Amino acid sequence: MAHGHDTGDGNLQKGLRQRHLTMIAIGGVIGAGLFVGSGAIIREVGPAAFLTYALTGVLIVLVMRMLGEMAVANPSTGSFADYARQSLGGWAGFSVGWLYWYFWVIVVGFEAVAGAGILQRWLPGVPLWLMSLGLMLLMTATNLFSVSSYGEFEYWFAGVKVFTIIVFIGLGTLFVLGLWPGRSLDFSNLVSHGGFFPHGVGALFSGIVIVVFSMVGAEIATIAAAESAEPERGIARATNSVVLRISVFFVGSIFLLATILPWNSTKLGSSPYVAAMERMGVPGAADIMNFVVLTAVLSCLNSGLYTASRMLFVLSARNEAPARMLSINSRGVPMWAILTSTVVGFACVIAAYVSPDQVFLFLLNSSGAIILFVYLLICLSQLRMRRTIPPDRLVVKMWFHPVLAILTAAAIVAVLVSMFVREGTRSQLLLSLLALALVLVAYAVRHVAIGDAHLTESGVAAEAGADRWMHEHGAAAELEVDAVVGEGPLDPAILRRAREEGYPNEGV
Repeated sequence: MAHGHDTGDGNLQKGLRQRHLTMIAIGGVIGAGLFVGSGAIIREVGPAAFLTYALTGVLIVLVMRMLGEMAVANPSTGSFADYARQSLGGWAGFSVGWLYWYFWVIVVGFEAVAGAGILQRWLPGVPLWLMSLGLMLLMTATNLFSVSSYGEFEYWFAGVKVFTIIVFIGLGTLFVLGLWPGRSLDFSNLVSHGGFFPHGVGALFSGIVIVVFSMVGAEIATIAAAESAEPERGIARATNSVVLRISVFFVGSIFLLATILPWNSTKLGSSPYVAAMERMGVPGAADIMNFVVLTAVLSCLNSGLYTASRMLFVLSARNEAPARMLSINSRGVPMWAILTSTVVGFACVIAAYVSPDQVFLFLLNSSGAIILFVYLLICLSQLRMRRTIPPDRLVVKMWFHPVLAILTAAAIVAVLVSMFVREGTRSQLLLSLLALALVLVAYAVRHVAIGDAHLTESGVAAEAGADRWMHEHGAAAELEVDAVVGEGPLDPAILRRAREEGYPNEGV
């Protein structure tokens, strides 16, 4: 999405190595929502909650597949914001870019507050706002220092999450199979206490509204890939399938949770993994999982700031954000885009301190459905763009087009309708619609004033720089798309073309 851009004072630094990309791709979909929020899903759906995660995973994979098709056929520095612009019009590209940026800057602020809440369990005497501020400053400094420092932090954060889930799955499997001391084979919790569907089959689908937000982030790998110093090796290894990652980390671990503990257990609470590990008799389970949740929160904060700043960089390259956002510092990072993105995060920290039940809650709710709007526009973009793509450019194809694409868009609309029907999520949808309306008004005002921003003299000049970057980096988009769609081994012809066009693979 946001990639290199020649601004006259430098280029986006290529500081992400193979191991960074691998771990970012594997751990990118594992957020604090899995560790903290999964207990609520199990209690709402019942033992079949793992099927809700599976259905949601299918939805995410289909959206990423459509994004992959467009990325290969039409390499673009603006990724899905540009595809929306090309397929649906300037309003769509403007809206997707700014909404996606807004979604992540709100996430940054929320995660800073959440991380401080976890730290208070060990440091109860330190004010929440002070620790939130400290976390924001730490992650801002990390992103400003260099791309490689972002990658290094994310490598270790993601590594902790992945290691914990794998250990939990291994121990949980031994426990339910009766290979644990004092245990015998036992899957009774899947059918006891009201059966497999204690709240009816319909509960499977109502849970999707919440689960979808815990899987957001699969698309981050495409952003990070563009700043990789070793794309050929890194992407090929990093991407062996979003499907596998979701199946193992989400579906597999939720299945074990529902098997180890009764779905209606009061111990599930806000820390289901702690409850399960305590049920297995793992010593120090609470402290271990609190540490893991903290790393998940910091990982999300780190990635959110990275992603938001790169989207702002792209908006500036399209003349849809202030030109200052294109400024690259001596370390190869978009300094002003990062600092601007942190402003909202700091504002959230202040709001959480001054007005937690009003301003802070308003900010959170106003971003609640935005990612669904973005995913819906990705679907609509692919449906329109497919007609214009030459057959030889369809290296990656959406399965069973257009049927699956239409069904995916319909499923997203159904989730939005469910948000309106559910009293607990209705305010999120309405406030997110308000945010969308404000963005559309801003686009209309700007369009009346200067026309299509990306077609103005400054817009064309900025995009020309981005196009030069794409020419210099040739097959980069086809390499990076594997991080999302999981195509398996890369086509040797693509790798050969990447070498011929001089895509750098040396470290920096």
